[in-house]
Amino acid sequence: MKKPLFAFLILPIVFLVSSCNRGKAADIETGKEKTTNVQTDSVKEPIVQTIDTVDYNKRMVALSNNDTTGRWPVKAPYPLAGALLPYNRIIAYYGNLYSKRMGILGEIPRVEMVKKLQGEVAKWQAADPSVKAIPALHYIATTAQGAPGKDNKHRMRMPFKQIDTILSWAKPINALVFLDIQVGHSNVKDEVTTLVKYLSMPNVHLGIDPEFSLKNGEIPGSKIGTFTADDINDAIDILADVVRKNKLTPKILVVHRFTQGMVKNYKNIKKVPEVQIVMDMDGFGDKVLKKDSYVSYIYKEPVQFTGFKLFYKNDIRKNWVMYTPEELVKFTPKPSYIQYQ
Repeated sequence: MKKPLFAFLILPIVFLVSSCNRGKAADIETGKEKTTNVQTDSVKEPIVQTIDTVDYNKRMVALSNNDTTGRWPVKAPYPLAGALLPYNRIIAYYGNLYSKRMGILGEIPRVEMVKKLQGEVAKWQAADPSVKAIPALHYIATTAQGAPGKDNKHRMRMPFKQIDTILSWAKPINALVFLDIQVGHSNVKDEVTTLVKYLSMPNVHLGIDPEFSLKNGEIPGSKIGTFTADDINDAIDILADVVRKNKLTPKILVVHRFTQGMVKNYKNIKKVPEVQIVMDMDGFGDKVLKKDSYVSYIYKEPVQFTGFKLFYKNDIRKNWVMYTPEELVKFTPKPSYIQYQ
């Protein structure tokens, strides 16, 4: 499964590429109640909130589409109260405001884009009424670059004013915001840390892309990069710390993947109550190839939740046909995060 390896765009100056206390760990099958202490601003003593673990377990089994291999649902700690998954399905538009080539977010005018996104949300709601479909804007906040840049990191951090713009677009439609990172020759810890002030907002979540993590000095776009479990755990640690310090509901971390080598040691990826991990099948192609990639790299290497990416242009090349919501909700497991590019 391949994505376009060169997602570069030309700018006037630059050349861009594309708990509170932790809950008790419990297997999905147990159905034991888990409590979470939440401190409010007005009450000094913690208020005990709970998730309905029986309902949670049923929803996780439903997402697994009755998988009989034992892989799904994944055994993990129950999330903090207020978790978005598995109660919602996130429908996201992906892109960058500097480029019309990096995704639908940035390709067409805002009003048209929002209307189109809301139309996709409605289609997903109709395809699976048991899970609420909600919109999201997934913005590439750090882009890998062909040129080394001043610090020789082969990445560029977008100006915060762009993130502010995305936040302003999201507010009227009550959309989530995801900030996506292509590290180039930098690393996850450094790049995520620069965005902590935004990740401290309740509706802002994170995406990380191993495709553009080149650890041996290669130029981004010349080969497919890699994240280890340690790289991904760095993001999880930062997000969990943000949740605890700001008394937030769980954050979502989206990890893009479309090859075997993009993610190393997946079994060592942490699972904590503060963070919900989505492994997103991020390649384009015909239906057979995309499903094969989903089975090989997402289904067979279970982490927690799953995602699936749809390309408005690249999925319809060579008389290919893009997957419909009705088709994707039949997958095992059902994807909880859908991204359109």
